[in-house]
Amino acid sequence: MMKRILFLFSILFVTVLSVQAQPKISFDREKQDLGYLLWRNPTTVTYAFTNTGDKPLVISNVTASCGCVSVDWTKQPIPAGGKGTVSAVFDAEAIGHFYKEVGVYCNASPMPVYLEFNGEVTADAKNYSFTHPYGFGSVRLNQQEIEFENVNKGDRPEFTILVANTSSKAYTPVLMHLPPYLSAKATPEVLGRGKNGKIVVTLDTDKLPKLGITRTSVYLSRFLGDKVGAENEIPVSIALLPDFSDMTEQQKNNPPQLSLSATQLEFTGLKPTQKKSQNIVITNTGKSDLEIQDMQVNNIALAVSLKKTVLKPGESTKMKITVLAENLPRVKRAPRVLMLTNDPAKPSVTIRVKAELQ
Repeated sequence: MMKRILFLFSILFVTVLSVQAQPKISFDREKQDLGYLLWRNPTTVTYAFTNTGDKPLVISNVTASCGCVSVDWTKQPIPAGGKGTVSAVFDAEAIGHFYKEVGVYCNASPMPVYLEFNGEVTADAKNYSFTHPYGFGSVRLNQQEIEFENVNKGDRPEFTILVANTSSKAYTPVLMHLPPYLSAKATPEVLGRGKNGKIVVTLDTDKLPKLGITRTSVYLSRFLGDKVGAENEIPVSIALLPDFSDMTEQQKNNPPQLSLSATQLEFTGLKPTQKKSQNIVITNTGKSDLEIQDMQVNNIALAVSLKKTVLKPGESTKMKITVLAENLPRVKRAPRVLMLTNDPAKPSVTIRVKAELQ
């Protein structure tokens, strides 16, 4: 009888272990709004993911919702804690609004994980205000800031800026005051009257001065001999994630765990001189100390105060976010707070703020 009980217990134990030990695919985002795209200018959409499980992750197939999308993905097994990408190239052959899905089949789920992207294709080559909403003199861009979020040491990610020349002369796109860790290449090198192209900015993470958040600015040359100033400034934000490769088994089995009461706040109906605050509760639901290692507030319309940056297991603190309404008309970017922590599952968290004047 005792042998039978021990046998049944061993089967149950092995079953429990097999259930617990599983790969898990966690995407940084599953939906993307691409905004306006130029007709017949193919666009690549990339989804980064992490295997947050404890067994190797294998993607067996990726499918697209139509023939206008081609797909690619990381095909080798992804170990626990490893990262990979799924990419989709949209051909932009049909003018108008679009919504597309990509299905990811993997050993982490019996059902496919669906990734989405949407936007609108336009053929209006004369009025670039739709596809390139940001004006720098007679030069128009589709981006007014450069962001490299959730990058790791050794990565060389790229950020693409679409550029259009609305002047009557040929224009050479150049980014000035590039730091050593950034490089830029314009294609084509010269834009004729009414023509458009792109600038690809590449980040060399090995040359970054530190882990965490790095902020700087580059400047778009609008004409030959242009100088730098607020009118042609392009802010750059880089979030180089903490390195978890040296974690011991004990640390892996007892990680800190970040929990937020909210990741999005709304401030509506603000008076022009009003200051209004809301609190977000930060809790460590893990088994070791949670460290808030770095934080970035992306514009002058926000003020943030945090009482504690190290939380013991089970401990909470409040983050106070204040909107300064008088500064809202002066900012270009949507307000947000970027926070880096030592939680291996959530090393980077973005708190987005929607703020509107009356």
